[in-house]
Amino acid sequence: MDTLETRELRYFTAVADELHFGRAAERLGIAQPPLSRAIRQLERRLGAQLFDRDRRGVALTAVGEVLHGEAGRALAAVEAAERRTRRAADRSRAITLVTKAGASHELLQSLLDAHASTDGAVPVEVMLCEVGEQAGVLRRGAADVALMHRPVDDLAGFETQDLLTEGQVAIVPAAHPLAARAEVTMSDVARVPDLPMARWPRLDGTYPDGPGPEVRSQSQLAQLVALGRTLLVIPASSRAWQWPEHAAIPVTDAPPVTTVLGWPAHTRPAGLGTLLAAAVAVRPSPAADDGRHGPAGQSSSAVASTSTRTSGSKR
Repeated sequence: MDTLETRELRYFTAVADELHFGRAAERLGIAQPPLSRAIRQLERRLGAQLFDRDRRGVALTAVGEVLHGEAGRALAAVEAAERRTRRAADRSRAITLVTKAGASHELLQSLLDAHASTDGAVPVEVMLCEVGEQAGVLRRGAADVALMHRPVDDLAGFETQDLLTEGQVAIVPAAHPLAARAEVTMSDVARVPDLPMARWPRLDGTYPDGPGPEVRSQSQLAQLVALGRTLLVIPASSRAWQWPEHAAIPVTDAPPVTTVLGWPAHTRPAGLGTLLAAAVAVRPSPAADDGRHGPAGQSSSAVASTSTRTSGSKR
């Protein structure tokens, strides 16, 4: 069987999205008859009916549903390959680093400073995103490298270099009785009747069950904590966005979190080597306080080895 062409996949995707040949043709900027012929030819080549057509309109068949998902991923991969190739061709451009806002602020600043002091280093542009968005940005080719966290972020298909492993803190309203504690356990923060734990999206975008609010952005979360509506557990160094209305308490049995630099496997963006060398030189500050109040401190920290790895799982 002949290999499918990206043009055919784009035609099919437009019809599958619109479920209307006329609107799909308009979206593609072509006439409807050649679009209809192209879809019929595609169905003949695949030996399967992709659409049900009747007087009521157009609908995807079960086979069409399969191709719709596969075509979307294939086209996204082609577009990402084009973006990465164009970025690689421009040797003078800046390297783009994407990170979720507020995450590992002190470590990121140290990394950028160390990189900027290196002879011949290309500029680094920092792109800020919301929780869990770094993987998608990398896969689309919109950034070269990302600051991410294991085990909470999606590292599948990326090479990574470990930077910092640290403990976690609970962020609670400063006026809440829990803020007076020197330390807490995960069991403690999971059973606060008037302060349910915030629910972050899973890697697939769904939320776990629970009474706490569904959150996605740091600004949303910060205000909900300040209003006394929720609490959360985060890496100690992610407290850069902590408000005066917040208190941070070390969580003694929370799983450690490792901050990593990640980039698509089998690619080597221009300037990445210098950035990785700067990462090796970065050393986290020793713990400056007990993690409860004030600017972010880094507790239980350690810089991991400089070897890289390809992550084969999401967690």
